[in-house]
Amino acid sequence: MHELSIAAAVVESAEAVARELGADCVEGVTLRIGELAGVVADALRFSFGLVAEGTPLHGAELVIEEVPARALCGGTGGCGTEFAVGSPPGLWCPRCARPAVELLAGRELELAEVRVAGSA
Repeated sequence: MHELSIAAAVVESAEAVARELGADCVEGVTLRIGELAGVVADALRFSFGLVAEGTPLHGAELVIEEVPARALCGGTGGCGTEFAVGSPPGLWCPRCARPAVELLAGRELELAEVRVAGSA
């Protein structure tokens, strides 16, 4: 369950942000997670609750923004179409049936926001 190590990293990063801002309580954290990142959202939520116990994040809200996977058709003879990768993942252009040359989105795993007590 790599979600536990992800949750620990999120709590550590959010604690650092709170310290920098002089806050002793974190109200919420927003994560952006791509659909191809291999993260199980429910397992991450559970792990976050466990790891946050006894820290300034105890009771903090965890918001997960899911980022859809998108790819770009290109290369020799490609049409340049940007398309949704979908589920199961398909990296073939729906317009010209050529392979994608670039994955534009869907692998993200980023801390997007840390809300501390008293912040707007």
